[in-house]
Amino acid sequence: MNILQINGSARSQAGNSTRLASEVVARLVAAEPAARVLVRDLARDPAPAIDEAALGALFTPAEQRSPEQVVRVAQSDALVAEVQAADVLVLGVPMYNFGISTQLKNWIDAIARAGVTFRYTENGPEGLLKGKKAYVTFARGGRYRGTAADTQTPYLKTLLGFLGITDVHFIYAEGLNMGEEATKQGFAEAAADIAAALA
Repeated sequence: MNILQINGSARSQAGNSTRLASEVVARLVAAEPAARVLVRDLARDPAPAIDEAALGALFTPAEQRSPEQVVRVAQSDALVAEVQAADVLVLGVPMYNFGISTQLKNWIDAIARAGVTFRYTENGPEGLLKGKKAYVTFARGGRYRGTAADTQTPYLKTLLGFLGITDVHFIYAEGLNMGEEATKQGFAEAAADIAAALA
């Protein structure tokens, strides 16, 4: 088993979402000791942002790319290869202003590539990252699960499904900025979600 852990927190190892993602990975490895784990910490090793130069590079035929464009596409190719090689994705997802972090969005933009991780057909889009499992660990200061304010869950469910990943488990630690008791409850609920997801 190849496990790819993506830490999307701007706080790196100090992020609560990183803590949860690492707990999921530890549980997976305990059950599968031969598993190989690759951790990409997007705070320390960020994915490059999509800008005009990046789009120019990605949409220029390979044989016509400038040396700078070759380097830029290679950065995206490396991130895509990590996802393609993974059997299991574990995403650490903080909530920033009701959305995902810039770090995580840049990574998504790097790995969602037409003709590579999805394609358009006459019957509509088809995800090309099939047969993978994903665990998405959310850390939130307030409580948003199951409400209209939770924009993250539908977005990531849609995004992963678009890429062909439909076996997705969501884990929530909420209320982490609402006091000591709420924090304890939030992590207890996350522990229950992890146990259910890995049962």
